Amino acid sequence: MKKLRANYYKIITVVGILLSILWIVFVNTKPYSDFSYYNSVARQVASGGQWGDTYTSVGYSIVLGFIYKLFGSSIMVAKIFNVVLTTLSYLLLYKILKGIEKISEGRKKLIYTLFVLFPSNIFYNSLLGTEIIFTTVFLLITLVYFSELKYKYILIGILTGFNAMIKPFFLVIFFAIFLVELMSKRKLGNAIKNAVIILILSLIVVAPWCYRNTKLIGEPTFISNNGGIVLYINNNSQNKLGRWMAASDVENSIIKKQEYKASNSTQKNKMLSAAAKKWIVSHPAQFVKLGFKRLVNTYLVPDDISFTYNEAGLSSGAENILLSIYSLIKYIITIPAIIIMLILSVKVILDLIKKRKIESFKLYGLICFYMFCCTYFVTEGQGRYSFPIIFIMIYFFTFIFYRNGFFNDENLIG
Repeated sequence: MKKLRANYYKIITVVGILLSILWIVFVNTKPYSDFSYYNSVARQVASGGQWGDTYTSVGYSIVLGFIYKLFGSSIMVAKIFNVVLTTLSYLLLYKILKGIEKISEGRKKLIYTLFVLFPSNIFYNSLLGTEIIFTTVFLLITLVYFSELKYKYILIGILTGFNAMIKPFFLVIFFAIFLVELMSKRKLGNAIKNAVIILILSLIVVAPWCYRNTKLIGEPTFISNNGGIVLYINNNSQNKLGRWMAASDVENSIIKKQEYKASNSTQKNKMLSAAAKKWIVSHPAQFVKLGFKRLVNTYLVPDDISFTYNEAGLSSGAENILLSIYSLIKYIITIPAIIIMLILSVKVILDLIKKRKIESFKLYGLICFYMFCCTYFVTEGQGRYSFPIIFIMIYFFTFIFYRNGFFNDENLIG
């Protein structure tokens, strides 16, 4: 038992890595849709071709392209790269937890165990998607933020720029950190200064890519041009579920008009964005309903597991068993976590009013959660999008046991 306690984190880490390796070896997932596109661009990068167009962000594909150049353009290479990133995410979470003084060692072990063994942290290793690399960088930013590094805001700005190349909306993390600093330290000047440093550095990082896109299109172009189409297909009177739909199915669809067809990708992006915003303004109630449906799709619909065994040859029975297990685990953790976050949000507001001290990591987790929620409320909802905040969900889920005394350190190999 002494050896088990001393090596607990190592044992759980090895179990997680082994499960991930076994999954990619025995479940031969084939990339399709977005995953196929990322793989195609990565192969182009590896062979010296064009680094994608401006349609969508290609930060992940560029990194994967360099991995392909070093080790060969094999899908298995990409999956092994995923396992390496997943292992790194374990280490980052371990370091983050060790730095939090307000929670017990037993709770830290529970958080770490649930994170490592959470199904999507195993299944997603077979996907050629953005989720794992984006989450790894997000965890690194979190670790840096709670560190004592002298120039940590500069480093956070650089990492934010990198992650924005994967998911452009992540640039708004500067505002999330501004709120955390303001609410926890109550020093407006420092909060503004640190947020501005992060924003400026992140914009400097993405500036060369924006320049490249501008030269490619012939007019000012940001990181990617898919923001407009995402807004358009998710904010219209034909969208009833808050999920993806074909743009051609929108009534009087812009994409069928000659003006749209004759435009370049940046112009198309602006036209689609303008149409979506116009619809939102004229249909506020329907927009709000769709927004909540998108959040339900993101946090409570477990269909994202289906991506991870595409064309893998699993029987329908095996797929149904996996879906059932994943659904149960996701519901057990996600639903209580969301309820707890809502309750704690009220407590944070009361603490602010009464000028009581607020624990920084709890505040950081809440604000990051709402940052992601606001993004998906406006844009699109699907299960994959909840992946980056699994560690936040698990952190709040464990409040059930430790705030109410159901567990203590002795009960979990403390």
